[in-house]
Amino acid sequence: MTGKPVEIGGSSGRNPATGKGVYYTIQNTLEHLRMKMPGLRVAVQGFGNAGSGTAHMLDTAQAYVIAVSDSKGCIHNNNGLDIPKLILHKQKTGTVIGFRESEEITPEELLSLKCDVLIPAALENTITLDNANRVKARIIAEAANGPCTPDADKILDNKDTFVIPDVLCNAGGVTVSYLEWVQDEQHLFWEEKDIFEKLESIMTHAFSQVLKVSLEKKMPMRIAANMVGISRVAEAIRLRGFYP
Repeated sequence: MTGKPVEIGGSSGRNPATGKGVYYTIQNTLEHLRMKMPGLRVAVQGFGNAGSGTAHMLDTAQAYVIAVSDSKGCIHNNNGLDIPKLILHKQKTGTVIGFRESEEITPEELLSLKCDVLIPAALENTITLDNANRVKARIIAEAANGPCTPDADKILDNKDTFVIPDVLCNAGGVTVSYLEWVQDEQHLFWEEKDIFEKLESIMTHAFSQVLKVSLEKKMPMRIAANMVGISRVAEAIRLRGFYP
């Protein structure tokens, strides 16, 4: 069992790990697309653990988080929201609604905002056949599981939208769970900075492998990620025939 309290064998850094992983894959995508983090305009759908954590890291790196939402509504500020204060507001009130220096918008408006990065970090099937054409973001970072439907994928691919698939983008949490298991097995625990260094290395390596297949095979990142994953399983099964 992973995700345990640190006092009984859990790992440091597990709580922010998913957001960290999303942030690392966005960094890698920006490098690939030759875009810069400072001044980047970001919209975040879902302000829970993954969404708020990613937003805070992007804000610290001088990106502008111009819109966020939670289950009670959406807020927007075209000049960028003050994310640290918004996190405190959410902790005190239970919602992002009512935050000063922001205006309320609809969920549909958030998804169609003109921005560089859209981070669906809430529900599955958020971007569909009905709204994919209205998405203006250059990059979609899938912090949630399954936020884009297969029909939406086809539209986004035709628009040349760079989608970081969920199986890669939000893998930070399960990766640190793996690191927790490793630490438990050897009865030796690392400091948080060491956890994040290992996480960044693993996420960056995974991204580069998926991107390589995507470019070589001229496939969308989602298909490339599945190709990498399935080929690993197939090779493991083949080798198990020799090493039962």
